[in-house]
Amino acid sequence: MPRSVNSVASKARRKKVLKSAKGYWGRRKNVWTVAKNAVEKGMQYAYRDRKVKKREFRALWIQRINAGAREYGMSYAVFMGKIKSAKIDLNRKVLADLAMNHPDAFKAIVDKIK
Repeated sequence: MPRSVNSVASKARRKKVLKSAKGYWGRRKNVWTVAKNAVEKGMQYAYRDRKVKKREFRALWIQRINAGAREYGMSYAVFMGKIKSAKIDLNRKVLADLAMNHPDAFKAIVDKIK
């Protein structure tokens, strides 16, 4: 009995990988074995960096809040401590946005917690 291979599924699978390798440089975009490795690695990076992105944004927000708080003679740690004790429930994303784009609103918060 001859060996049965499902070439339709194999071709579809390869086509899917090559389609996602579109835009890659050199043989990574059109040679199956090279493209497969490149796409797999890209997927690993994408999975990892979805988590890393959250860390990086939180770090950015903290830097912006710190810069805003230092204008009024407070460190980030002191500012966040006073925010918590004053029962002001604003997250770091909102506080950073206020510090950057609405300094008057941020100053109102600082005046309230002093």
